[in-house]
Amino acid sequence: MWLELLLASVLGLAIYWFVSRDKEETLPLEDGWWGPGSRPSAREDESIRPFKVETSDEEIKDLHQRIDRFRASPPLEGSCFHYGFNSNYLKKVVSFWRNEFDWKKQVEILNRYPHFKTKIEGLDIHFIHVKPPQLPSGRTPKPLLMVHGWPGSFYEFYKIIPLLTDPKAHGLSDEHVFEVICPSIPGYGFSEASSKKGCNSVATARIFYKLMSRLGFQKFYIQGGDWGSLICTNMAQMVPNHVKGLHLNMAFNSRNVYTLTPLLGKGFGRFLGYTERDIELLYPFKEKIFHNIMRESGYLHIQATKPDTFSLEDLLTNIMIYWTTGTIVSSQRYYKENLGQGFMVHRHEKMKVFVPTGYSAFPSEIMHAPEKWVKVKYPKLISYSYMERGGHFAAFEEPKLLAQDIRKFVSQVELQ
Repeated sequence: MWLELLLASVLGLAIYWFVSRDKEETLPLEDGWWGPGSRPSAREDESIRPFKVETSDEEIKDLHQRIDRFRASPPLEGSCFHYGFNSNYLKKVVSFWRNEFDWKKQVEILNRYPHFKTKIEGLDIHFIHVKPPQLPSGRTPKPLLMVHGWPGSFYEFYKIIPLLTDPKAHGLSDEHVFEVICPSIPGYGFSEASSKKGCNSVATARIFYKLMSRLGFQKFYIQGGDWGSLICTNMAQMVPNHVKGLHLNMAFNSRNVYTLTPLLGKGFGRFLGYTERDIELLYPFKEKIFHNIMRESGYLHIQATKPDTFSLEDLLTNIMIYWTTGTIVSSQRYYKENLGQGFMVHRHEKMKVFVPTGYSAFPSEIMHAPEKWVKVKYPKLISYSYMERGGHFAAFEEPKLLAQDIRKFVSQVELQ
């Protein structure tokens, strides 16, 4: 008992020290060049060019020939997905991909929203830009940048976009109508990959800020999960005067002593003031954390275990964006650029965020982040919501719930 009290006292003092150090600082904006060769002396072309997703019979034939050569090893009996992706289920996915999936139809769906490209810091950056089809008289739309993660893409947002840009047509209030911009991270899908080392989340945040500025937006909202959460966080750290509000559905809680507390058990969590819902989502810790990472880490695994969450068409469309552009390797480099130098070595990891922040806590996220955790990094957290259902790929899984929480957050920002 005395040991527990001593641990609680020491940890309490450490938490107080971390939480109370609310030093406001910003990341330097700086500049970069990620294109091939040396930076040219001429000014970069800042034009914004329309872009269209295309395919061909030759591309589809090549895909089918590769699928036809697929060979699977038999799984262990009764192993389910405990030893990696179950090859028996994979055969069903491959069969659907080869015989039923219509890539030409999905290309038409991808082109329903306007696509563009523009050169920033030497890279051709791809984005979709969706404006409201109609606006209430005298109103202007609210610009919202939405950033995906890995292994996602701009396509993750296709179901949530109409709820944000045309809410009244989908049974929602038109109090908040958004103009949505969804870029592709460099090296993902239709955005050009960096030719240089070091193109990390901070560089991406700067590139996406330049994109918003080039589109004429001086103040805007930003939203992200997975890598998008980190990119948006870095943007809020870099240009806080341009970010009206930051909404996240995942939080990177580095330099947060709270993250160690689940190891001390349920009772200690209650001592620290976690809510009963936090306790439910955090414990038993081993199952909730380590098993969740295995359970939620792959799109196809989600399809196998929760078939109502996505359609195979959605999942394969996302895969095809990577396959047709040859960007799976360049997208995975993002892990090296952001994590390869070690823990707590980047300046932004030690910095807090001082813009109004909202957080959606989806119950099947890889790791639950209680409000206390989030508020350490984001002291201006004004909205924290326990979501009814959904997980890591929130915009894909529960677009309406996420849209409603974004709208709730924006309402609170504009009341301030």
